[in-house]
Amino acid sequence: MTPDRGKRGAASKGKPEATPVEAKPSPADVHDIVYFQRHRDDDPRETAPGREFLQMCPATVRAKFRAVLAAVAAAPPNRFSGGGYWEKMHGDMAGWYEVRVDGPNRRHYRLFCRLDYAAEGREKGLLVVIDGRDKAFRTAISAKEYSSVRDMGAEYLKRSPRSVC
Repeated sequence: MTPDRGKRGAASKGKPEATPVEAKPSPADVHDIVYFQRHRDDDPRETAPGREFLQMCPATVRAKFRAVLAAVAAAPPNRFSGGGYWEKMHGDMAGWYEVRVDGPNRRHYRLFCRLDYAAEGREKGLLVVIDGRDKAFRTAISAKEYSSVRDMGAEYLKRSPRSVC
């Protein structure tokens, strides 16, 4: 008697079942992932620019950002090999890191992050998401926008304890 190949063949057709990717921080991570939250003296609404940017990104971009942040938090970032997703910035943006994700419709999405080892009352270093930007394919983020990101970073660093969520 031969096996019924019809049922086995039908079950194997189509897309394989997706395995969920773990993109959450672990207590064993080198860094805690936090989001800069503006202080009420600087912004009465106490917005969190990086978190708000992340929430407005397409779902696929959000998922990639979270996976990269979790991977970076789990490894020493200066030794993290992220295939172009986690990049140390230079020039006026020295001291910053950029998470780069390409999204639908040929848009590029960027999260601007700082590493903070001087945060009062924290046992681990912080991977701080400060702000985010998106741009069209083959365009540059303007000097004015980079200046705005740096201003948010300066606002973050001026307070101790840090204002994070």
